[in-house]
Amino acid sequence: MRRARLTYKGAYHHVMNRGHGGEKILLDEVAKTCFLEILERRSVAQKIRIFTYCIMDNHYHIVLQNSSGKLSEFMKQLNGEYGAYYRRRAGGSGYVFQGRFKSTLIQEDKYMDMAILYTLLNPVRARIASSPWRYKWSSIREYFTHRRATFIDSGFVEELFGEKKVLRSLLKEWTEQELPVEKTRMGYALGDDSFIEAAIRRFDRRKRKSKSRRMRMEEHDFPAVDKLIRDFEKRKQLGIEKIDPGTRVGRRLREELMIMLKDKAGLTYSRIAEYAPFQSLKYSTLGKLYIRAKAKGYKK
Repeated sequence: MRRARLTYKGAYHHVMNRGHGGEKILLDEVAKTCFLEILERRSVAQKIRIFTYCIMDNHYHIVLQNSSGKLSEFMKQLNGEYGAYYRRRAGGSGYVFQGRFKSTLIQEDKYMDMAILYTLLNPVRARIASSPWRYKWSSIREYFTHRRATFIDSGFVEELFGEKKVLRSLLKEWTEQELPVEKTRMGYALGDDSFIEAAIRRFDRRKRKSKSRRMRMEEHDFPAVDKLIRDFEKRKQLGIEKIDPGTRVGRRLREELMIMLKDKAGLTYSRIAEYAPFQSLKYSTLGKLYIRAKAKGYKK
């Protein structure tokens, strides 16, 4: 019986798989393009957020969020569909990938940048590119640009690093050959001890109560977002979807809501952008809005 994955709905992961026996199953442009098309199609269908990818000749790396709780189904479809394509093209009926994909659970706030840098620097470590910016088959050109892919959540990465020059600088400074992952009895994890222990406890509870509701794990003990919003609406006597940023009062309410969602609920800008008062704003604008609101001294 296969061991269950160390994951949960909302978890962040670095995943990778390689060709069986080190075979170059992604050797040329046609193969890599096909893999990308499948990655886009399956991630959209299974509602998996993709932040970063790098496709090498014999393996791939992806940094993603198990946003729908369907990570295993998504990976099975990705590897299965590409495997079928490769067998049709190359002939034969044997294994295409070496086995189950490797998955590392990531602590969001402290270690996501590390996983993204590691993924983007694969071609440099393999000595097939002098710079990650010179390698065609990664998501690096999706960040800090007006060109948007239909499935890469570039806004999350832009929020994480803040500016393109910061991303460039960190890519130059990174010298590690491997991620400092920890192997646990449940699988691999990248994070501090308290995060890993909490993840294992969560995993154990899920095994004991397979039908229990799985909530998104937060590193800090944040209150439920829905309750915070209900309390906000009750205090203001106005539903947040009715906030009008075109008015002075509406702008003030939106700024107060931003502070609450960011500081008290612990949401990222990508999550905040899902709420009506912020849906028309770019990620860079959300950051500026937050800074401006903080400067005004609004309470959480």
